[in-house]
This record gives sequence, C-alpha cells and structure tokens, in this order.
Amino acid sequence: MKAPVPNNAPPEVGAALQRLRLARGLTLEDLSRIAGVSKSMLSQIEREKANPTIAITWRLANALGVAIGELLSDAEKSVETIRVLDAHETPTLPGTHAGYLLRILGPMELAGKYEWYELTLAPGGELVSQAHDPGTTEHMTVLHGAMELEVGASKKRIKTGGTARYPGDQDHAIRNAGKTEAKALLVVIHR
Repeated sequence: MKAPVPNNAPPEVGAALQRLRLARGLTLEDLSRIAGVSKSMLSQIEREKANPTIAITWRLANALGVAIGELLSDAEKSVETIRVLDAHETPTLPGTHAGYLLRILGPMELAGKYEWYELTLAPGGELVSQAHDPGTTEHMTVLHGAMELEVGASKKRIKTGGTARYPGDQDHAIRNAGKTEAKALLVVIHR
C-alpha cells in the first residue's frame, strides 16, 4: 500500500508518467523522440529524482495524448461519455530518417493487445519492423497512394483502397516506391 502524500507535497509525476508510457507500449527512447525530452531526463522524472518544468510536463502530456492534469494527479479521473483528442494530442512517432510518420490512434489501455496507427510514408520512405510476438497479425489498408509490403521472401504492392493481412511475427517492411506521399491505416493484433 502506498504511503499517504502530504497535502503540500508536489505530485508524483514519475509514477503517472511511467504508467502512461508503459500502457502505450513506448520505451523511454520512443517517448524521448516524440516529446523532445532527453531520455536521461525522462528516466530521472520516472524515478522521482527530478521534477519536470511546466513546459516539459506539457510536452509529455501531448506526446502521450492526455490532459496535463493526468500527469499531475493520482486521482481517478471521471469517465467522459465522449472523449475527443485533437490532432496535436495524438502521439506521433516521427521516423524522419526513414521517411515515415506513425500516429498512434489506439487508446493506451489497449496497447499490447490491439493497436492502430495512421502511417504516412514520404516517397522512398519505409517502416521496417522486426518480428513481433508469436501469433501477431497486421492489417494494412492503403488510404492514399500505393505501398509495397515485404514479409519474409514475399512482396506485394497494395494500391489505394486495398487491404493486406499478414503475419506480424515475421520481419516485415512497408515501403513507398512511388513519387508521392502514401498513407495507410495499420492495425496490429497481438495474440
């Protein structure tokens, strides 16, 4: 059981940060990249060795897609009938070096079970993934442009409106070999 916190003590941001990060399936490195906060600072915050500034707390809340109050409060939040996330609140993994942008659309409580993303690939961009846990499947629907999917030795081209279903428990890559940006909805189901 957790010891009571005195009324005048600062909130324990580290515990909330770690809980939210892990629920999303993010590593410290992932969150560092999304929020623009150093990995060492994140580690110190999670271990309650450092208190984040308001600016850092705001960046972390936006990166995790939560209200800033969720990082500052241990209290259970009331359940909203309809919760809307504005575009800037949707966590995003920028793979600038590889030419992709991955927006995390699924709620954190489903991470590790069902995950869905909006994948945007620049011309020549690629998202290369190592094999996920055994039994994992992926489902990708191309919304705009065309993408090339490689799973093991198999390669397929998927055009706008097409859906590919494939094993995610093998190394796989999604590429944009076209001359314009391509966009897809990607669903990952963990068994």
